[in-house]
Amino acid sequence: AMSRKPPSPKESPAKTRARRPPSLKADLDHLIGRGRLVGWREWVALPDLGVPRLKAKIDTGARTSALHAVNLRPFETNGLEWLAFTVEPHVRGGSDHAAIECRAPLWDRRAVRNSGGSVESRYVIKTALAIGGRQFEIEVTLTNRSDMGFEMLVGRTALRTGRLFVHPARSFVQGK
Repeated sequence: AMSRKPPSPKESPAKTRARRPPSLKADLDHLIGRGRLVGWREWVALPDLGVPRLKAKIDTGARTSALHAVNLRPFETNGLEWLAFTVEPHVRGGSDHAAIECRAPLWDRRAVRNSGGSVESRYVIKTALAIGGRQFEIEVTLTNRSDMGFEMLVGRTALRTGRLFVHPARSFVQGK
């Protein structure tokens, strides 16, 4: 068996470049362009709920996604349980809060450990999450996050293997 000798300086640069593995920057640029790379915080939308934009923390430490919602009111329609609630995304440069009235079918009630370590019962809905030109359905718990810095947490189950990749040192990779 013949072994291949190292390329001579006379070989064309194109051949040499073709043998190099892709750079990390090229990989990241590819993921950003496909809407699959996100920073530790991003602007997201919830189109099914009529929420055009809110600031979310991409939180790999949280299993379930959580949305700041107040005035939760369960009701029944045609034998199905629904929730009416208010989302208050922070709007800079305008009114402090632009309240959005939302309705969604109740998916589940679940015991969730909050950031303080206490277990609380929360309503769960399924809704579309739009981020970076991509959209997919996720489960979201509804809770009052008025004391938190972000209106929404996007947890591990929403990220799912291969759906989104998180760059922990970057913010707002996908723009507004």
